[in-house]
Amino acid sequence: MQTLDVISVNLWQILISLANLFILFLGVKKFLFKPIKSVLDKRQSEIDERYASAEIAENEANLSRKEWEEKLSGAQMEADTILNNATENARYRGEQIVLKAEKEADGIIRTAKTEAELEKKKAALEIKKEIVEVSGALAEKMLEREIKTEDHRELIDSFIEKIGDMQ
Repeated sequence: MQTLDVISVNLWQILISLANLFILFLGVKKFLFKPIKSVLDKRQSEIDERYASAEIAENEANLSRKEWEEKLSGAQMEADTILNNATENARYRGEQIVLKAEKEADGIIRTAKTEAELEKKKAALEIKKEIVEVSGALAEKMLEREIKTEDHRELIDSFIEKIGDMQ
């Protein structure tokens, strides 16, 4: 029979291959794995720091936005209050002006009525004076014609009644 030297298993060669593999593993671990691991850890820490600073910046921005929104709503409410107060003041002043104008108009009307009454009374007094003068002149003319006193009185009374009816 033929020996199969090609397929044979050599225990020493397996042990030496395993030792080489172990030494290669230790070398790779010492010279490659640790430096790469430290570089990766550094990058991860930088990324974590950036995420943390971005989160802090976002929180600060949200707080600032909320503050500005509150200030803006407060300013809007203050503007509405000022506008309402100005409207109320304008309405009140308008009402006061109208009331003052109405009072002045009432005063002017009362003054005009009083003056008209006074003028009416003056005119009545003047008419009475004229009546007296006319009746005196009439009496003189009648006396010239020799009228009786009763006729004289009747004439004066009828004359005064006619003038009173005219008023």
